[in-house]
Amino acid sequence: MPVEHRSATLPNGLRIVAECDPEAHSAACGFFVRTGARDEDRALMGVSHFLEHMMFKGTERYSAEDLNREFDAIGARNNAYTSSEVTCFYAHVLPERLPRALDLLADMLRPALRPDDFEREKGVILEEIAMYKDNPFWVLYEEAVERHFGPHPLGHRVLGTTETITALSRDAMLDYFNRRYSADNTTLALAGRLDFDAVAADARRLTAHWSPTRVGRDAARPRTGAGHFELRDAKVSRAYVLALADAPAADDPRRYAAAMLVQILGAPDNSRLHWALIESGLAEEAQAAYDPRVGTGEFYVYASGDPARLPRIWETIQAQIDALVPSLTDDDLERFRSRFATAYTLGGERPADRMQRVGRQDATLRTYTTLEHELDRINAVTLDDLRAVAADFPLAPTTVGRLLPAA
Repeated sequence: MPVEHRSATLPNGLRIVAECDPEAHSAACGFFVRTGARDEDRALMGVSHFLEHMMFKGTERYSAEDLNREFDAIGARNNAYTSSEVTCFYAHVLPERLPRALDLLADMLRPALRPDDFEREKGVILEEIAMYKDNPFWVLYEEAVERHFGPHPLGHRVLGTTETITALSRDAMLDYFNRRYSADNTTLALAGRLDFDAVAADARRLTAHWSPTRVGRDAARPRTGAGHFELRDAKVSRAYVLALADAPAADDPRRYAAAMLVQILGAPDNSRLHWALIESGLAEEAQAAYDPRVGTGEFYVYASGDPARLPRIWETIQAQIDALVPSLTDDDLERFRSRFATAYTLGGERPADRMQRVGRQDATLRTYTTLEHELDRINAVTLDDLRAVAADFPLAPTTVGRLLPAA
């Protein structure tokens, strides 16, 4: 039997989306809250990620230890993550365990937010921020994105900063939670072998006390670009460069061509940058990627190597960008189209991956696209499409950052 798409909206505004597959051997569920770093006031930067941690610290029904034991008792593979645009809590289980997994996740999403837990977890978050300060790529990426988007909250750091987390109060977190973790700002996504009507009935009962808030999000494309900047750090011995340029938004039909174009330029292997920088021995790392977001998107190019070679590395990157469109071939198109199709198809074989795809689609774009349709769109990309997206969104960086050893 084919996979069936089902959806419903509860009276309180909670959206439920599912891909039901009676032949699957497992089931997955996840709550996707349409909130992330881009929805925070600057003074609250990092509160979404901090809240994600607090969901695991217990509820009125369960302590943190109880939650761990209960998920373990049903054999769940469960976790959570926060991005700029969404916060997700999920579990992958055997089909007969799905009702219990849903019950636990729904309870988690109404945490106790105990002051003692808040203060203890604040220390954990500050340690995590300190850990990422030791990662040169992360230091440069966060600084570049912050400068690239300027005052727009898309430049916010998901973890926040030492200053914003230190200053954050439990009451400010609770206020943010009450505004953003509302029924009508949340999607419940499901996939695998499941009874949709039964799950929807369970969800209605479990979330009946959740209220709507009609909270929104600014989805206008922001102004971007910050020119060139340089950071110095006594802890690094290599040189790093990262460049950003505007790209199609997550709902733009050109996103398929954009994703393929940038992979031809900078996929981890067998790409233009790989052969020009890695195989030649000029650089130690080199890649390019496309990050689609609500209302906007960006291309980024990154490389690292010997500080003395950084000028040549950057010259080579620019040369490969300039030569990319004129050098595109049918062989490029076929190889990378096949890569994308394989990746999508493999993801479609696991209910957990299907759940993530439909959940993110609905939470961020309020839409649904079948896996088959996405494969068709990938297979339909032509060389002219690649050239057109390059013309509309030139891979000409408007923000370029360098991280170098201390002078």
